[in-house]
Amino acid sequence: MNLSLSKQPWYVQLAVFCALSLAAIVAFYFLYASPAQADADAKTQKLQQLRVEIDRGHVTERRLPQFEREAKTLEVKLDALKAVLPEEKDVGDLIFRMQQLAVQSNLKIKSFKPGAAISRQTYSELPSEIEFDGTYHNFGLFLDRLSKLSRIINVSDITIKARDKPEVSSTVTAKCTATTYVLIDPSKVPAAAPKAAR
Repeated sequence: MNLSLSKQPWYVQLAVFCALSLAAIVAFYFLYASPAQADADAKTQKLQQLRVEIDRGHVTERRLPQFEREAKTLEVKLDALKAVLPEEKDVGDLIFRMQQLAVQSNLKIKSFKPGAAISRQTYSELPSEIEFDGTYHNFGLFLDRLSKLSRIINVSDITIKARDKPEVSSTVTAKCTATTYVLIDPSKVPAAAPKAAR
């Protein structure tokens, strides 16, 4: 069987040449050009994403001094809040301060009974029952001085009774509950126990 194209008419030769050329072009497109184009498109898209991230990084970099200023301002505010709402349960310091205020107000602390801490979401309440001996005026002076402390101390359940045998510096006994508050350190809060698998 003779398949030589040289003996075929010129239009047959042209048709065969065109068919082979078309087959070569289609094979080139599907085997090389199309995957290369898809790869190039994917890399272009990734490059655009990287450029967006870089632009975001530049914006953040330009705002860094502002963030640093805000962080310093927040640290100053946090330090001020720690004086009002400390992080540690310093009951000893509270007793000392109240003792000082009582002495300055000419009162005598007869008893000081710290109660159980009451935990809230971000802070704990530390109530203490206190009993005083002195005069009504001096007890009022003590409460006024207590209200001027930087630390938050809430006084509740006040009861005042006249003494059976009053003296010049001791005419009443007063009882109250003084509650102070402490911040709960988030890093020390135990994580919730995972639910048992059913």
